[in-house]
Amino acid sequence: MTPTPGDAIALTRLLVRVDSRNPDLVPGAPAEGEVARVLAAVLEAWGFHVTLQEVVAGRPNVVARIGKSGGRSLMFNGHLDVVGVDGMTHPPFEGATTDGRLYGRGATDMKGGVAAMCCAAWRAAQSGLAGEIVLAAVVDEEWQSAGTRGLLERGVRADACVVTEPTRLAIAPAHKGFTWTEVTFAGRAAHGSRYDVGIDAIRHAGLLLAELDRVEREELVRHTHPLLGHASLHAAAISGGSGWSTYPDQCLLAVERRTVPGESPDDAVSEMNRAVRRVAAAEPSVRASVRHVFSQWPSDVAPDAPVVRSLASAMERVGHRTSIEGLSAWTDAALLNAAGIPAICFGPGDISLAHSATEWVSEDEVTKATAVLERLALDWCGAA
Repeated sequence: MTPTPGDAIALTRLLVRVDSRNPDLVPGAPAEGEVARVLAAVLEAWGFHVTLQEVVAGRPNVVARIGKSGGRSLMFNGHLDVVGVDGMTHPPFEGATTDGRLYGRGATDMKGGVAAMCCAAWRAAQSGLAGEIVLAAVVDEEWQSAGTRGLLERGVRADACVVTEPTRLAIAPAHKGFTWTEVTFAGRAAHGSRYDVGIDAIRHAGLLLAELDRVEREELVRHTHPLLGHASLHAAAISGGSGWSTYPDQCLLAVERRTVPGESPDDAVSEMNRAVRRVAAAEPSVRASVRHVFSQWPSDVAPDAPVVRSLASAMERVGHRTSIEGLSAWTDAALLNAAGIPAICFGPGDISLAHSATEWVSEDEVTKATAVLERLALDWCGAA
């Protein structure tokens, strides 16, 4: 059943009830195909011009437009994929509401935000728009952002963008990036009694971990951003060894480095290589190689940028307090900014509930976010 046009709570519930787990994270998961078709049907019924943009086989972006092309344009961007549901304390795809909280996987990350942006666009269009609103409900943000990458490769653009990630209704113009590296240590297998022959690859990984601890405490605390704090790193995984009485001949250490604006993935990889060289200089038997696995850049829009000022004004005009904060998690805003589209984050929900065993979004926040985004769209695009 198609929700009443502009009903953000009903649309949130509809979207949450569709299992859209990302198959790159959950093998065998259904992906975003069904939820994309459900949302596309709703938006078509509401009067949007809708296209399904298949950027991964069976996993289409929903791109919907309303208003007048040629004027000032505004994009609302949100992702349709969700993470796994193991260990959840409530039914993941029921969309039940208790005490004003709508529960379900993806409720806060970020189907509440997707519903708010769609309903805000429809409401704004009812007043007449001189410009155009572009809705981009994309796939794969939770893995490698094939959706927004494909969107940009196909030339979809706007003069500014709001990514409706959960910010608790704060304006978030900046977030960190990340770089994943793997360090492989080569030891020498030997009987556990033969210290004269064996080389312990796991101990060598420990030496690097101690050096990385020093790097974070002494160096990364100086790599700062006014909204995001300092850069950081952590050991994500470690594996190696074959038995109690055998020197381990290999060890694999995976490290995530969170970068702040002004740092690049190359900076993070170079930093890791320097740390390995220092360890090897102190212990000549260390043999280690560094592999860059994947990176996403940080994102940064000036707090006085036009889209930030316009969103702050919209919040004030509908009676909500304005707060400007950094967002701890990475988002597709970084890709949009890199493509020349000033993109900031604003949406209902708390990022601390994302991916959690108990995920919910406040219906009141969804309602408020819809009102703010409607006002922003009218102010940005102008009245017809």
